[in-house]
Amino acid sequence: MELAIHGGVPVRGSVLSYGRQSITETDISSVVEVLKSDFLTCGPVAESFESALAEVAGARYATAVSNGTAALHVACLAAGVGPGDEVIVSSITFAASANCVLYCGGTPVFADIDPNTWNISAASIRSRITEHTKAIIAVDFGGCPVDLDALREICDEFDLLLIEDAAHSLGSLYRGKPVGGIADITTFSFHPVKTITTGEGGAVTTNDEGLARRITLFAKHGITRDRTLLENPDEGGWYYEQLELGYNYRMSDIQAALGMSQLRRLGEFANRRREIVTLYNQEFSHMPEVSYQRDATPESTVRHLYCLRFDTELLGVSRRFVFDALRAEGIGVNVHYLPVYRLPYYRHLGYKADCCPEANAYYENAITLPLHYCMADQDAESVVAAVRKIVDWCKEQG
Repeated sequence: MELAIHGGVPVRGSVLSYGRQSITETDISSVVEVLKSDFLTCGPVAESFESALAEVAGARYATAVSNGTAALHVACLAAGVGPGDEVIVSSITFAASANCVLYCGGTPVFADIDPNTWNISAASIRSRITEHTKAIIAVDFGGCPVDLDALREICDEFDLLLIEDAAHSLGSLYRGKPVGGIADITTFSFHPVKTITTGEGGAVTTNDEGLARRITLFAKHGITRDRTLLENPDEGGWYYEQLELGYNYRMSDIQAALGMSQLRRLGEFANRRREIVTLYNQEFSHMPEVSYQRDATPESTVRHLYCLRFDTELLGVSRRFVFDALRAEGIGVNVHYLPVYRLPYYRHLGYKADCCPEANAYYENAITLPLHYCMADQDAESVVAAVRKIVDWCKEQG
């Protein structure tokens, strides 16, 4: 059997992307309605989206922002992260999960991952806590919630703030409760490859009134018209005050209109993703050459990513070989993620490439497979067929 890169016939005739948005005529008409309205930004649709999101997330407060990175930055600002503070962060994540700490003048401290769940390890967190530790930023990798009970115990013990980076996990449940209303602060992303999209966009949720006020201030220039917060509340209706050095991280009503429409389809999106994950798990469980993320409650998880670890030693090939071979078969694979501390910017800051052994081991043989709502069963089956074809070829060569 030959691989497509060696002249064989590929499994697919067209490339299947690893992620893709689903946009309907209803989504489009919702955006057009706002474009024809009086408010393109700072209007009622953004507020409605915040209310709807808070309900879905099981949180008292939600602030919509321009993107997921802005959400993380605002979360760190609201948490009071500043120079001299350390924040323990996940090592397998997008750079923004750590960059947000640097934006505030703090120091990211990378914790290792659990070798089965690929989420941040509670034991590794404990080993990295110092007198300077201010907070924990824990990523729900792939959509699987982190062990929030273990992390809450650590935060309570050491008086730390828990920030859940839920960019991957909108709609997921943790012990029956929605992600978004459990940690002290939770952040979301609505990038097009996420479960729902606003084009670009993000949000921050919390149940703490004081944190909610700070989140809103930092996301909206640090400026408020809330009379309960003003130094001079008796001025006229035109009056406002700047209380913090905030940022213009607002979400427009155009984005929010798309988000409102998409949010109504969250159950539909979630169910389809679970169906594909179930198919993948069933098929790959019979292949000893690969392993997948362990999730104790897949029935309540909304997966954003589906990653496989290939036993490259057993296969006798490199991860690069498998990656290129899958792409040659028409499977638009990706890799999530290069450990953040191995990025050149962080290496130049002095972070060591061997600081998280489990994260390094994961990265060396991980590949992300396509997973999105627009995939038909035949698409998912073609992914499995391509993986099986490459695994079988490697075994024949060995």
